[in-house]
Formats: sequence, structure tokens, C-alpha cells
Amino acid sequence: MKNFSFNVDYVREQFPCLSKTVNGYPAAFLDGPGGSQVPRSVVERINDYLYYRNANAHGVFVTSKESDALFWDARVAIADFLNCDPKEVAFGANSSSNNFKLAFSLLREMKPGDEVIITEIDHEGNRSPWRVLEEYGMVLKCVRVDPETCTLDLEDYKNKLSDKTRLVAVNWASNAVGTITDVKTVVKLAHEVGAYTVVDAVHYAPHKPIDVRDIDTDFLVCSAYKFFGPHIGILYAKAEVGEKINPIRVMANDNTEIPDKFEIGTLPMELACGAAAAVDFIADIGRVHEKYFEEELSGLTGRRRQVVAGMLAIEAYEDPMAKLLRTELAAIDGVRVYGPPEGTPRTSTVSFTAKGANSNEVAKFLAERGIFVWDGDFYAIEIVHSVLKLGDQGGLIRIGLAPYNTIHEVERTIRAVKEFCSERQ
Repeated sequence: MKNFSFNVDYVREQFPCLSKTVNGYPAAFLDGPGGSQVPRSVVERINDYLYYRNANAHGVFVTSKESDALFWDARVAIADFLNCDPKEVAFGANSSSNNFKLAFSLLREMKPGDEVIITEIDHEGNRSPWRVLEEYGMVLKCVRVDPETCTLDLEDYKNKLSDKTRLVAVNWASNAVGTITDVKTVVKLAHEVGAYTVVDAVHYAPHKPIDVRDIDTDFLVCSAYKFFGPHIGILYAKAEVGEKINPIRVMANDNTEIPDKFEIGTLPMELACGAAAAVDFIADIGRVHEKYFEEELSGLTGRRRQVVAGMLAIEAYEDPMAKLLRTELAAIDGVRVYGPPEGTPRTSTVSFTAKGANSNEVAKFLAERGIFVWDGDFYAIEIVHSVLKLGDQGGLIRIGLAPYNTIHEVERTIRAVKEFCSERQ
């Protein structure tokens, strides 16, 4: 990649929210890990559905037929995003709900004494559904996290695998500290003992290209509202696995084919359309920037090529800003930045604490200056409370970068944190 230049103005002009001000400051939306902002094109796609094509499924009249076609188109768009077949894409309320449905579906294949592996680094949306299985006699094992490097202990994982392991649930990227885990290796080792794998890609999806074929997972969850779409969850189920699973569903529904059998009740088709528009937004970023990634895009065609180009462009734009944030924040007296060592895989999410201050105080100080960040544990309860032991000081302050953020916003944030810390001394 030579002479990369990201057209941030082209991206920003598509987000009406960026005109917002707070106390005279332009709003800096650094809250993306909790949910990104939404471009105009996504809202327009949702509106178009609700205005002109709103109907329930499988009717004989025109709006129902149009709705069915658009819902299928949404599967095709997500399939291009994930690199899978549209029949392997199911929708649901959110990733946590999809995981709970999946857990109770897989329970039908399990027996007391079967083992389930989760991790300390995961969001509770990929822990709690599997922890519930303990109530039905399953044995739960939890992979440790190194508190110094915020990385998963792969040796501990290997030691916990056994011929009784039936399922392994792991996130691809930590929503708390940005650590990226080698899920391809995790999946390979799980398959060697005959276990299913569930990859939580909720935090990974807004930052890096996803290829479910490459990592070979059986299931993957992500949520469109993290990558510029509306609040709807996505479940990928590998065809050969999904076809043999007997999921929980409405008993009157005799459809046992994928992907329908993983979906319960009438779904928000308008939000599925919005998710498809979010993929098209990413593909449009790729269209503008694909000239920088010819080597990486070799062999790819159509929307998949542009989606990958878009994600590569987003990654190339966000990562240097994130490194600047980590470096400058770590240099502030009393600030500690959490995450994996420099040079190891991570997202552009930057989390830190300020000595002697509750993280909520820092977040409020920044919010008054128009800088939107999150504080707390972000439902990554185990790593924040048990591993890093930050509960007493309100958890972490979390800054998340998106392609609509600017280097000026990053520099503003660094100056504001310095100001907060100097006032506390």
C-alpha cells in the first residue's frame, strides 16, 4: 500500500449527526464501540422500506413480494460482508439474543457432563448464554487472560480442551481493550476434538475484514449497529452444521430449512434493509479507496471486493490515529493504557484509567467538552472486574475510532485528558 490517503471529508459528509455541538464544542463521536453513527443512506433505505414496501412475509400481493425480495437481498449483502452463502445468514434482535437461541438449540444435542469452554476476555453476550448450560449439567471451563498483556492464554485453552468438549465460544476482538485473538487457531483446535465453535465478531466487524470461510467457524455473531447500521443482530451458521441443528422455534412453523429455521417470528425487515445499506456504505468506501489495495484484493470481485477494500481502508485510516492516542495518553502522568503489546493484533479501540479518578468522572469531563466516550465494564465483566480489578474505580474509559473521526478530534481528546489530569494534581 503506497501513499495511502483516506477521504475522510467524503465519509463525514454522509453523517448528519456530525453537525452537533455541545457547549459550543463540535461533537466528537468517539463512542463507536457501543454503537456507531449511521449514514444518511442507511436511514433512507429503512424509510424507503417503511414508506413503500412495508408488509409481512410470504403474501401474494405486491408489497409482500417486494418485502420478501428485499429481505433476501439483505442476506446477500451480509453474505458479501462475511464471505458466505446467503442461506448461511440469519437475523435476530441482537447478538446476545442470537447466542441465547443458539445455546438452547445446541442444548438438544448435549448431555450432562459435556464440556463448554468460554473465556475471561469475552462480553457477557458470549459468556452468559453458555454459562446457563451449567444449569442443565454441562461442565463450564473458562480460559484465562494475562492481566499484563490483556491477551488470551492459548496454552491454558489447549489444556482445557478434551474429548468431552462440545462447544468453544470466543470473541475475535475484545470490546473492552481491543485485543484481537487468533480465532483461526482456536477454531482449528476445537474442531480437532469435535467441538462446535461460536465466534463473537461484534467488536471486530467495524474494524477488519471478516472471512468466515478462512477461520472455518461453525457459528459467528455480529451486530449491524456496530458497523453503521440499525439495531439488528446477525447469525452466521455454516451450512453443513446449520442443516443438522434442531433450533428452538415456533412450533407452528414447519420450515426446517436454513436460514429460516434460525429465525423466530416476524423480523424487522426494515432493519435488515438498513443492515444491507450499511454494507453498501462500506463497499462505497472501498470503491473510493480500492486503488490502494490491489494486491490484497487480488482474486476478489463484485461487492465482496469493495467490502474488503472498504474495511482495509478503514483499518489503514484508524490504526495510526489509535497508535497516536495510545502513545500520547500513556505519556500522561497517572494515565495507564490497557491492551496488548504494541505490534500485536488489536482494533483501534483505546482504553485507559486515570490514577485517583473514577472513570465516570473522566467521561463526564470529556462529555462537557463535546467528546463522547464510554466508561465502565461494557459487559466485559470478567476481564474488567476479575482480571484487571478495576471495579472500584469505575472500570475503564474507552475511546473508539471510526472512519468519520479525525486526527483533530484525537488531538482534542489528548489535550482534554491532559487538562483533567493536571487539574487533579
